Amino acid sequence: MIASAKSKNRPGNTTIFDLRLYVVDQSSRSLLAYANLKTVCDARLSGRYRIEVIDILAHPDVARTEGIVAVPTVIRRSPKPVRTAIGDMSDVGLVIAWLGLTQQN
Repeated sequence: MIASAKSKNRPGNTTIFDLRLYVVDQSSRSLLAYANLKTVCDARLSGRYRIEVIDILAHPDVARTEGIVAVPTVIRRSPKPVRTAIGDMSDVGLVIAWLGLTQQN
């Protein structure tokens, strides 16, 4: 596992975004995906997100159960519906849209 980020909760919108990032060890793409995702979450979801990083080499059973076929992969477990994205999360606009955020979030 690379790391786990949990933001401090703040009053207001109480929707917590529960994200799982599947990576392979500390590859450059894995580190980039984590950094990009965390940057967007810090900016747009401050106090309302949790990122769990799962190394599929260390936990192949979890990856198999989730159907992970490429890395890095992010699964938004909540809010529902569950969504999946693959890649390094470098396109901020796409990450914002994938998270289901609008300009007001």
